[in-house]
Amino acid sequence: MIITPAQPSELPKLIAFREEAASWLKELGTDQWSRPYPRDLLLASIEAGTVFMVRDGEQTAATITLTPDPEEGLWTEAELSEPSLFVNKLTVARTHAGQSLGARLLNWAGDRAHRASAKWLRLDAWTTNEALQRYYVRQGFDHVRTVREGGAVNGGPRVSGWLAQRPTCRTGHGFVDETPAPEPVPLAR
Repeated sequence: MIITPAQPSELPKLIAFREEAASWLKELGTDQWSRPYPRDLLLASIEAGTVFMVRDGEQTAATITLTPDPEEGLWTEAELSEPSLFVNKLTVARTHAGQSLGARLLNWAGDRAHRASAKWLRLDAWTTNEALQRYYVRQGFDHVRTVREGGAVNGGPRVSGWLAQRPTCRTGHGFVDETPAPEPVPLAR
């Protein structure tokens, strides 16, 4: 499997990916991702070079967004003074579920963040999705706190405020990495 930057032409695929994940999550009893994500924001993140696709031959197996830009209102000024990269929209196709792609993508993200001189790999998870939170803890993340105040990017109240982080490090992930070298993260915001 290879990992590459997403291209603007893949916006419909990423929208379909999210819809597939939302449908699966609904079957599990959670409303995570039930509101559509704004297309213009997703396209902007693709154009910024922060969205990556895992390809298995002709199929897209997974996607992840890895950005130096935190969601507003989640992290403290002291935390933001530490060099960090933030994971968003990690999604694995149902056709590739059960193959540890999520864990491998988190390892890839931690490795990439380390190469970008980040101290932390951080994320925010759905506040009510306890199974997802336990998954991230099993992947080495420590819960920092849960933020419930504020609004969501796609409207409504904040729903993704379970914050976690793990130190970055060089690690194996098993992907053929066809992404450009990461830019160093800013030392302070």
